[in-house]
Amino acid sequence: MTRGQRFREGCIEGLIRFSGLSSIVIVVLIFLFLLREGIALFHTVPLGDFVMGQRWYPISEPPRFGILPLLLGSAVVTAGAAVFSVPIGVASALFISEIAKGWVKEALKTGIELFAAIPSVVLGFLGITLLAPLIRQVFNLPTGLTALTGSITLAFMAMPTIVSITEDALAAVPRGYREAALALGATRWQMMVRVLLPAAGSGILAAVMLGIGRVIGETMAVMMVTGNAPVIPHTLLRPVRTLTATIAAEMGETVRGSDHYVALFAIGIVLFVISFMINLIADLFLHRERA
Repeated sequence: MTRGQRFREGCIEGLIRFSGLSSIVIVVLIFLFLLREGIALFHTVPLGDFVMGQRWYPISEPPRFGILPLLLGSAVVTAGAAVFSVPIGVASALFISEIAKGWVKEALKTGIELFAAIPSVVLGFLGITLLAPLIRQVFNLPTGLTALTGSITLAFMAMPTIVSITEDALAAVPRGYREAALALGATRWQMMVRVLLPAAGSGILAAVMLGIGRVIGETMAVMMVTGNAPVIPHTLLRPVRTLTATIAAEMGETVRGSDHYVALFAIGIVLFVISFMINLIADLFLHRERA
């Protein structure tokens, strides 16, 4: 290897190392910024009242900063999206990986990638104009902007992530597993359900976790289709408000340095911790799958 080649390789390695370290530093700085702005709230509002409080009335007298309705709204919408997206996403990945052949397989994979590129505001617009009126008519509701509408809309946003990573996990299963199952007399369906899915279980779980992380962090679409009512949800057929929608809807109306302002940053801290934990769990399962 010549001196010039060694120099180029050194430069490339340095750039890669710098990029990796930069991403870590940027994430840490973001968290420290959120912590600096949001921690001031807990000088006046106890942490327990903030997390478990049942009323979010930031401009009332006295103001109420309980985010339990927002936490439950996010949880309900996310759980509903998972119920819709996980079975359909895993089944789609199984079809693409094991059943579709030739140009059909390539077309489906390309379609999934293109579907992931659709802006969230477009899906939110479709949810308002098409899905919300349908849900209002089917369930005879006063409004179609409900948790169910948000769940279905966000399910479409999570499915590309679930399908892509699940298909990669299925493709990584050694071909010998398939051949051994078929040689023992298993049908193709039995081979897929009883051999492939368990063998790719860690990768599938990681795909689900990353899809859920995508749903939790979504703002625009969920703000457009869920009704934005900060109340504790007792059913999917009622309006709700999520953590992300609260920040997006109220940040422009707050006075810098006020309790309302720092409370929104405190919500950002909660979201950061939730997203970090979800991505950490997904990363742990991905590494276990590779091992």
